[in-house]
Amino acid sequence: MNYNKKKRLVIGMSGASGAILGITLLELMKEHTDWETHLVISKGAQLTIRDETEYTLDQVKELADYVYDNNNVGDALASGTFRTEGMVVIPCSMKTAAGIANGFSDNLLLRTADVTIKEGRKLIVVPRETPLSTIHLRNMLLLAEAGAMVIPPMVTYYNQPADIEDMNRQIVGKILDKFDIEVIGFKRWKDKEDNR
Repeated sequence: MNYNKKKRLVIGMSGASGAILGITLLELMKEHTDWETHLVISKGAQLTIRDETEYTLDQVKELADYVYDNNNVGDALASGTFRTEGMVVIPCSMKTAAGIANGFSDNLLLRTADVTIKEGRKLIVVPRETPLSTIHLRNMLLLAEAGAMVIPPMVTYYNQPADIEDMNRQIVGKILDKFDIEVIGFKRWKDKEDNR
């Protein structure tokens, strides 16, 4: 039992392009004090954060409530007895997608995703790759068949984004909506309050 009454969300960042999506999710979660974030960052994600963003690794880690060593497959997240509401892998590389889909749990991120599936908790995978090969598509089908929700970070146009930040917020808003977490600025299709 989580005695502090906060809900726990696990965020796994792997080495696909789109590190800013994981960072945006962490930033938006800071607005929800009834939740705590548990972050695992792969080696590839560390490189992508460095190459794609102006954030340092330490700055990204500071956005989370708890940070775990991806090499420590025996940490708390590796056990089903550690209660969480679920996990988001954002961004999700094709290597990570393959690892989750095929039960290859050789690091904490993969093991935590495996635990999330086996415990019947919500797993959202945000794959970043294009074009998608037959192998990629098969692995994503395996994930969906195992109960994961695959949410590619598709840009929406009905919300008329003004900039990349708007697009990122809309994508992350759609993901967090699956956990009933409301994001300010997230626009739903034909929502009356957004239809001006």
